[in-house]
Amino acid sequence: MFNKMSCPALDEPGFHACCQLLLQQSEQLGDGWSWLELGGGPGEEGSEVGYLKKTVLRSVAVDSNPVQTQEASGSETEQTSILQPEAQDTGEPASLNADDLNDYIKDEDAVCTAVDINSQVLQYEYHILYSCSYSTPVLYFRAFTMEGRSLTLQEVWSSIHPNYRLCLQNSPLTTITQQEHPLLGQPFFMLHPCKTEEFMRPLLQASHDQPRPVNYVLSWLSVVGPVVGLDIPLKYCTLLHPASSLSSAEPD
Repeated sequence: MFNKMSCPALDEPGFHACCQLLLQQSEQLGDGWSWLELGGGPGEEGSEVGYLKKTVLRSVAVDSNPVQTQEASGSETEQTSILQPEAQDTGEPASLNADDLNDYIKDEDAVCTAVDINSQVLQYEYHILYSCSYSTPVLYFRAFTMEGRSLTLQEVWSSIHPNYRLCLQNSPLTTITQQEHPLLGQPFFMLHPCKTEEFMRPLLQASHDQPRPVNYVLSWLSVVGPVVGLDIPLKYCTLLHPASSLSSAEPD
């Protein structure tokens, strides 16, 4: 079970198999992940080009001085999923109707009665792609105001929790950069994957030694996702999977 996953490198067939398993779990949990493709589905013949996608609304406490990371914001972000239809990605931000926003506000009111006047609701769009150069998944994302304006790099930094921001600034090679989306040709932010092998090696080695099954993409996402506000429900780890499903996610 995932014996080959003890090596931090992930080949493309293994990436597609892990994505397929994550999609199955996401469907059970109603977590909103979908597969956007320029071919078949993940793990299917002709599916060399495609990516995972999820869009969420986040109530973000804006840090008025994002450079001085020593000052804690004292508040954390909340997020809720906006489920997207499995359709071809147009490259434009997903449209949100009044009902979506009203439902979100009601959910927010249920968990927090005090509203920070410096907070705002933003729409985040996350993409997970495979990098042939690094043999790892890569997280691309972009963010919009409710009026549809794209956030600048400085605004994205201001929305990151100060603790994460400090870690990123102290490690320049593991940072947020603005890059052209390799499939859409549009500007996106990305978490640079150069350190992925470094932090995945002990995790995969531990799973190999025990042994226990692990989904490379899900484990990787649980590390990098929270940095940019993408929290991974713990229920992903508690779902039981048949042995056949686990072995199917092992690359050839």
